Amino acid sequence: MNIHLQHFDKEKSMEAVLYVANRLQRRDFHKIFKILYFADRSHLSKYARTITGDTYIAMNDGPVPSNIYDIFKAVRGDGFFSDKVPYIKELISVTNWNFIEPHRDADTSILSESDCEELDESIRMYGNLSWDEIREKSHDYAWRNTQRDYPIDVKNILLETGESKEYIEYVSEMMSLSEA
Repeated sequence: MNIHLQHFDKEKSMEAVLYVANRLQRRDFHKIFKILYFADRSHLSKYARTITGDTYIAMNDGPVPSNIYDIFKAVRGDGFFSDKVPYIKELISVTNWNFIEPHRDADTSILSESDCEELDESIRMYGNLSWDEIREKSHDYAWRNTQRDYPIDVKNILLETGESKEYIEYVSEMMSLSEA
């Protein structure tokens, strides 16, 4: 059985997107997705929860946060939920098909101190990497052990971080309880 991340938090996720986008030079979907993935992966390892609660899909170019990607496509005008994003369009716009333009900085009162720390660390470690370099880094154990276009199992994300079997079982149990 695959264990997936906790409930997706759209408001918090969009604040995380704004946080990241305002601190990057290249603000394309790919870079933002990977920065969020690395931050969520690290936060999950340290605190038994992610920042966004999004489910990462193993796509050809690496992990992609499913709900955030759907939001970006809707803002761009080609998603399923285009009519449901008026407030999101106040936060971001999409230019040149896959670049995010933030309209304000993140409201850090919605993000925890640990959220900001992990986002900062992810930006520091991966923010200046080229498209190819960050793609390569994101093709980690969790991505390699997931069929393309399927959700990445949280257990595999935690294995990538080197967590113990006991800790992985604990996090899995906590997430199963939160899904119930």
